[in-house]
Amino acid sequence: MNFKLLIESIYNTHKSLEQSAVSAINKHITLRNWLIGYYIVEFEQKGNDRAQYGKNLLQKIELRFSKQNVKGLAATELSRYR
Repeated sequence: MNFKLLIESIYNTHKSLEQSAVSAINKHITLRNWLIGYYIVEFEQKGNDRAQYGKNLLQKIELRFSKQNVKGLAATELSRYR
């Protein structure tokens, strides 16, 4: 193996596995967001077809997680997940 082949092999391995990791992370984040949204909707609807809004649920969830120093669960994000 010469130096040029070494560099190409390292680069190709890096790019291929980096892209694979990004894809896996994107799938997991999408699944996480969908599940969080599902849990919120189930909680809000309590088995009914429609939820009764106006109880600041998302703000309460955000506050609880912010006190625990959990990032990525702001009310605006939770609204998108829902």
